[in-house]
Amino acid sequence: MTLRIDISGPPSGQLRFAASPLAELTAMLHVLAQPGHHPQLADWAGDVWAGLRPELAERLREADFLWRSSQADFLVPARPRSTLAEELDDVDRIDDERYVTAALVTTCGSSRVHFGAPSPLTDATARERALDLAQARGARQEAFAERLLADPAAVRARVRHTLEQCGEAFFDAAWTNVAVRLATDLRVKNDLLKRQGIGAALASVSGAVTLSPDGDCIVVDKLQDKATAAHGAGVTFIPSVFGRPHLVAVHAPGWQPVVQYPVAEPIPSEPVSLETVSLRLEALAHPVRLRLLRTLARGPHTTRELAHAWELTPPEISRHLAVLRRAGLLTTRRQGRYVRYTLNLSDLTALGTDLLAAVLR
Repeated sequence: MTLRIDISGPPSGQLRFAASPLAELTAMLHVLAQPGHHPQLADWAGDVWAGLRPELAERLREADFLWRSSQADFLVPARPRSTLAEELDDVDRIDDERYVTAALVTTCGSSRVHFGAPSPLTDATARERALDLAQARGARQEAFAERLLADPAAVRARVRHTLEQCGEAFFDAAWTNVAVRLATDLRVKNDLLKRQGIGAALASVSGAVTLSPDGDCIVVDKLQDKATAAHGAGVTFIPSVFGRPHLVAVHAPGWQPVVQYPVAEPIPSEPVSLETVSLRLEALAHPVRLRLLRTLARGPHTTRELAHAWELTPPEISRHLAVLRRAGLLTTRRQGRYVRYTLNLSDLTALGTDLLAAVLR
């Protein structure tokens, strides 16, 4: 399972390393929405939530689908600016079609329906499909999707105001320290790129990012097999302190490829029993079950959603989910007529940081 980014063409500007305030704020918001992914930042997340005004806390909850499971493409800029305000201005210049499509992908939990399909802003069938997918994700997602489709301008303005409030509440203070660490990483990456070339620079990003033997393609270990191209614009690599262990990749049609990678040090895993390791590794031995875990790492899913995502039958999915549940790697929660499966991150972490990082990529 890989993302392949075609960088063939003129050699100049194929890779760009730059820090992005908006991308780092988005990584922070993901930590606040999914603290289980980032146990090393649990204290920070707790302090931020405790200090938020109730109005801002509610705003973050109502829009967290833009960064909870995967980041909306417009929140990871291909042309980073020096300030958050400048990057938000660039987001404002995106047309409604692209903005709504990116927002619906994260809200509805599917990228298979919206890209390249009729617009839900103008097509009634596409609109109903989007709302049906959002409903399966929960009441908040459904309400957000309904507001977005009814009045994109109002939702866009509200999201921007929310992000600006985050700057005042916690981002500006955190960015002062984070920017120093990002600048240090960028110096290393750009020096490697200049002195040793693309291959060396990519190797320093992550063991999950490599250059193909012919030098024409960047290969990123990700959830699904995908392909995109730089189209002469190059690929932007954005370092993140708050993003570990995730590798975020923008690859949708119409968007310049971007990879946000972690620079923080990994945390050693806690020792676990041999019996527990054996039971869980046996459950993960089947490639389909590993793929299901990587999907569930992005957020809770129903059997139907997993079947649709991997083009398998619901009974096949159910059998694999049963094995993972017996191994203690999944939990379930019923919401109305939907049963949603959730990855048990604490038990997965016990298998080791390498496995956790591979699943959470």
